Amino acid sequence: MDNDIDTAPPPLTRRQHWRKTRRMTGWLLLLWLLTGFCVAFFARELTGLSVFGWPLSFYLAAQGASLVYLTILGFYAWRMRRLDLAANASANSAANSSANPAAKPAAPREPRP
Repeated sequence: MDNDIDTAPPPLTRRQHWRKTRRMTGWLLLLWLLTGFCVAFFARELTGLSVFGWPLSFYLAAQGASLVYLTILGFYAWRMRRLDLAANASANSAANSSANPAAKPAAPREPRP
């Protein structure tokens, strides 16, 4: 069976890795700001709506924001792992291609008494 989840990401240069990391961090910080500030700021308008006898603003503040924060953390960890693997693959391939394959490996050093 072909599984697309386990496929290796394409190699990234250091500049590409840093650019993607900054862009993703910016979007996640914006989502965090919108969740933490804007939803709480406009919660007064949601007091008229209720869920199981409690105001909707209570659920947004108590459970909704926490779930969004956990989702942000999970996504960041998953995505950074993939970006780091791609950057490491690029660094390893560059190191392997620059090594001289015809070079003889160095002899092991004798232990000192």
